[in-house]
This record gives sequence, structure tokens and C-alpha cells, in this order.
Amino acid sequence: MSGFAVGIVGIAAMIAMMFLRVPIAIAMLSAGAGGYVVLSGWLPLLAHLKTGPYLLIASEGFSVIPLFLLMGYIASRAGISRALFAGAYAFIGHVRGGLALAAIGGCAMFGAICGSSLATAATMGQVALPEMRRRGYSGTLATGTLAAGGTLGILIPPSLGLIVYGILAEQNIAKLFFAAFLPGVLAAIGYMIAIAVYVRIRPDAGPAGERTSLRERLRALVALLPASSLFLLVLGGIYSGVFTPTEAASFGTLGALVVAVVVYGMRWRGLADSLIDTASATAMIYMILIGADVFNAFMALSGVPQGLADAIGASGLPPLAVLLLVLLVYLVLGCLMDSISMILLTLPIFFPALIGLDFGMTREQTAIWFGILILIVIEVGLITPPVGMNVFVINKLAGGVPMRDTFRGVVPFLISDAVRVAILVAFPVLSYGLLGLAGW
Repeated sequence: MSGFAVGIVGIAAMIAMMFLRVPIAIAMLSAGAGGYVVLSGWLPLLAHLKTGPYLLIASEGFSVIPLFLLMGYIASRAGISRALFAGAYAFIGHVRGGLALAAIGGCAMFGAICGSSLATAATMGQVALPEMRRRGYSGTLATGTLAAGGTLGILIPPSLGLIVYGILAEQNIAKLFFAAFLPGVLAAIGYMIAIAVYVRIRPDAGPAGERTSLRERLRALVALLPASSLFLLVLGGIYSGVFTPTEAASFGTLGALVVAVVVYGMRWRGLADSLIDTASATAMIYMILIGADVFNAFMALSGVPQGLADAIGASGLPPLAVLLLVLLVYLVLGCLMDSISMILLTLPIFFPALIGLDFGMTREQTAIWFGILILIVIEVGLITPPVGMNVFVINKLAGGVPMRDTFRGVVPFLISDAVRVAILVAFPVLSYGLLGLAGW
């Protein structure tokens, strides 16, 4: 059996294990180790395991993951999400659908601190759902809004998905963060437009709240200052070149701890819980990294990535058609897998094929554009039936809202996402244009 055939069998075996609910880290590790042994033997596999996983986990680049996770968990347990939601509501809560609009704004701001879609959805859901229920919002609009709003955490910097993509694709993480800013803002604006259209068609779904006074708005602005300063510290430091992403994550974590203790009164128990949550999430991610490292080493031996690149080059398909097919694969996988697992699994296979195509851009611009697009499509997968992970998280928090209503609620946001993907595919400059303006 040829190396390419062994690689295909290995991929099939891994997918089969995933469908049998084997944890993805174990599925990748088992399939990768088995294929490695078939192609090279036990001793080369043991030699790789002796150094490969350690060098991967010990690299400075991946140290940013637990730091951003800890910053997000501290912010979540300190109650920063409540201040973000209240601040947004103070300014737009009086319009029809105002609570839903405030939830999107809160998700966008919390995503800039957290970097995780599921964490953003779960945290903002706990804050916003009770208020929406009290104000008479329909379960469809409330749960659909929060499921979709949670996906902003994957794209608005700092994003764990962009960090992993940047390391694997050997791209500057600071540039990726900067490039993702405009698409992230477009996502939030598109979601707000979707809400505005929905409540115009269904006025009873999102009744308007009372208008807040100028004093209350000023008080809300003051309450937003700690979270805003944290945002400016992290992203301002990266964009200005003062911090590397790792340094920014370190200062951001320290800043989040200071804000949580001084402003929000977090105690030792909250810090201990944040550390435990961070350790658990980091262990899961790093185990996936190790499994992906072994599987990708097997893929390199098998020649599947290069074979796929050669097949695409010889197919005669236009580059745009190839891109759309790859994005379709990511959309399907996004319904079934978490973003980091998906990027680790697929990028070594798809990236060499895509980066070699001529899209009329430089190699770096193509890599940045492709990274933004796949993050957006993964984000869409998180709310796409039948297995959108964010939908299940929010529906469980809501309690009593039928799942079909929640899936109906995300439809306007899926339409918004489709329009945004089409715009970014048609106008790649929206993904990397800010880099040129900033002199990068």
C-alpha cells in the first residue's frame, strides 16, 4: 500500500473514531501513531514522541493560550460581563429590540477580552437571558441572539483560533489580530441589522425598554472604564508594537486580576476557580495539540497534503472555486468540532494547497485573508443546524425554550453571516487593508 493510501486510511480511521465519540485528541493521536508505525516503524515514532510534543508545548508561541484563557476566566468570574451588558443597554435599550442589540454589543466587547466563542456565549447568556425573559422577549429572539453573539469571541481579537492559525501558518499573530478587527466589527454590525429587521417584522418579539437618563448613561460609561482600559491595554499594546502577543496576554491577565480585585471585589475563591478552569481548558487544548502534532507528522510522511495540492493544481478549477469548496468543508466540520481542533486537523492539509494558488495577492495577504475566512466559517458552523455547539449551550441555559425555536432564532444571523462571507470573498482587501494603512 502506498504512503498516500495509508494516509487516506488514517484519515478515515480518525473520522470513524470521532463519530464513535472518541475524544478528538485521542482519535488524532491513535490514527497518527498507527499510521506513523505503518510507514516508518516503532523506533522513529518513539524518537518523534521523545522530542516533538515537548518542543511544541514548550514553545513561547503557545504560552499565550493559557494566559488569554486565564484573563477571560477572571473577567467572567469578576462580573465584567454584567458591566458590559449594562453599559450597552444604557444607550440602546430604549429602542425596539434594544436588549438584543445590547447583548450583541456586550458579546463583542467581552469577546475582545475572552477570545472564546463558547465562553462568550455561556457568560453573556447567564447575564442577558434573565433580563430578556423579564422584559417579555420571545425565546426565539433571545436564544438566537445570544447563540450568534457568542460567535464573536472567535474572531474579535484576541482570538485563540487566530493564535493557533498564526502559529501553524507561520504568520505574524499581531498582524492577524489587526486584520481581524474590521471583519469582527462588520460581524457585530451585521448582527445588529439582523435584529433590527427581525423586530420590525415581529414587533412583539423584542419590546422597547424605557429610555435611560443622561446621568444613568454617564454612570454606565464610568462602569465601562475598567473593561475598556483592559481592552486598550491588550490590543493597544499589540497594535502599537509595544507588546508582543505573549507579553500583551501577560499584562492583560495582570490587568484583569487588578480590575477584578480592586473594582469588582473578587476574592481568593474566584481566583482559585479561575486557575482551575484555566488549567482544565489548557490541558484539553494541549492534549489536542499533541494529538495533532503526531497526526500531522504522519500526514507529512504519507504525502497526502502535497498530493492534495498537486491534485488541485492539475484539476483546472479556478482558485475561487477551490476556496469555496474548502470553506464548505470547514462549514460542515464547524457543526461537529471545536475551532481549535478543526484548525489543527485541517490546516496542514488545506493550507499548502490554498497558498499555492494565484488570487492576485502576495503570499502573506493570501494567508491572512484565508485565515480570516476560515475563522468566520467556523464561527458560522457554531450556530448551524443540526449540531451548532453555541445553540446547544444557550438553549440549555434558557431552559424551557424548544430547540427548534432556538434554531429558528439563528436564521437571521446565518443570513447576515452569508452576506459577510460573500463580501469578504469578493473584496479580500477588507481582510488585510488595515495593515497597509497602518504601515504593515
